Amino acid sequence: MGKPDSPSLQHATADIEPGVSIHYVVAGSGPRTVVLLHGFPQTWRAWRHIIPRLANAGFRVIAPDYRGAGNSSKPLSGYDKRTMATDIYRLLYEHLKLSCPVAMVGHDIGLMVAYAFAQTYHEDVTHLVAVDAPLPGTAIFDQLSGNSRNWQFSFHKVRDLPELLESGREREYLQWFFNFRISNPAAITEADFRDYLTAYTAPGAMRAAFELYRSFDQDSKDNRDLLANKGKLRIPVLVAVGATSPTASPVRGMMEEVSTDPRVLPLPGAGHWIAEENPEGFAAGLIDFMGPHR
Repeated sequence: MGKPDSPSLQHATADIEPGVSIHYVVAGSGPRTVVLLHGFPQTWRAWRHIIPRLANAGFRVIAPDYRGAGNSSKPLSGYDKRTMATDIYRLLYEHLKLSCPVAMVGHDIGLMVAYAFAQTYHEDVTHLVAVDAPLPGTAIFDQLSGNSRNWQFSFHKVRDLPELLESGREREYLQWFFNFRISNPAAITEADFRDYLTAYTAPGAMRAAFELYRSFDQDSKDNRDLLANKGKLRIPVLVAVGATSPTASPVRGMMEEVSTDPRVLPLPGAGHWIAEENPEGFAAGLIDFMGPHR
């Protein structure tokens, strides 16, 4: 499969609440909608290779910059994932006036938001795709967060110190962060990295990113309450994992804690940054998973 034709991308911003706006990208005009939620330290551009493939396959694709990232607002609070899920709900159903449920795809932090959305607004979600990410409130998350390999979970939660130490060193910090979990370094070019660096050197961007981690304790409580009150997700769930990612096996076990029958999509040649390292295989897996037979 060659490089897909690039559909036109429409950029817009939605006012979600006073002082908070969400930037988003839309492509395609199919009857089914897929929402793509990026992670840290990325923006909607993490999906740049996936969007045209999904749009050309007949989906309408919506890729927001979640609260605190990219061209979206960076307020002082609201980084618990239920609040961020509400942002996305308001974007979809109050601003864009969608009338049908959507498929949610979340990578890294984006999965945490997508899961909160699926549990809170379960009638508005047809499918959930978990892309190499931990989920607060699960036993697997507790194991991962206690592993020294995942030191950033603890470091980012410290108040003020991360901002102090990385200020003026964003390039070095973010470059290390990408390299630490990548299998194919050519997948994120210097130009790609510069786009992410520009986004995260904007005023307030790194503070907002650290607030995502500082909300994990609240996220854990919220997710446990959701699971206790609503039970496991019964919608189709896909777990996409890079073949070289050390979290591949735990992520599958994690989704078994919160959903009834997760399906696994292993992707060769990829580490953590699946949508960029193996976009062809990942997009094909998504299209198969969300196809008409589903």
